[in-house]
Amino acid sequence: MMSDFEAQLRAVSLRVTRPRLAVLAALRDHPHVDTETVLNLVRADLPTVSHQAVYDVLRALTETGLIRRIQPAGALARYETRVGDNHHHVVCRSCGAIADVDCAVGHAPCLTASGDHGFVIDEAEVVYWGLCPGCAAEPVQ
Repeated sequence: MMSDFEAQLRAVSLRVTRPRLAVLAALRDHPHVDTETVLNLVRADLPTVSHQAVYDVLRALTETGLIRRIQPAGALARYETRVGDNHHHVVCRSCGAIADVDCAVGHAPCLTASGDHGFVIDEAEVVYWGLCPGCAAEPVQ
């Protein structure tokens, strides 16, 4: 029986490989992680996988739309498998934790630009900044 990941890879004409399956599984279980964390998670299952193989998989999966690369200002690039719904993110200014925020209002692109300059807008990217509950609860020093 074909797994969901295998079907997703085949649907975008990518070969099913162990590194691709491992990266998809890592991102499903650990959304919003950086490249180094993806590499460490994948190496737990595939100890001999190279840095370059993981970089190549992340690039191929991003280019085909199976994963999304996000990079809040001042942060490392992060990856997630939640794609196609134009959701947004909230980022902790202190520890860097990231969480999903569903579209605020209406259908994608969620927000109406005050002026589109002739562009056909299909997505809005919003990043909310603040403190996560753990950091907000820490005493000020």
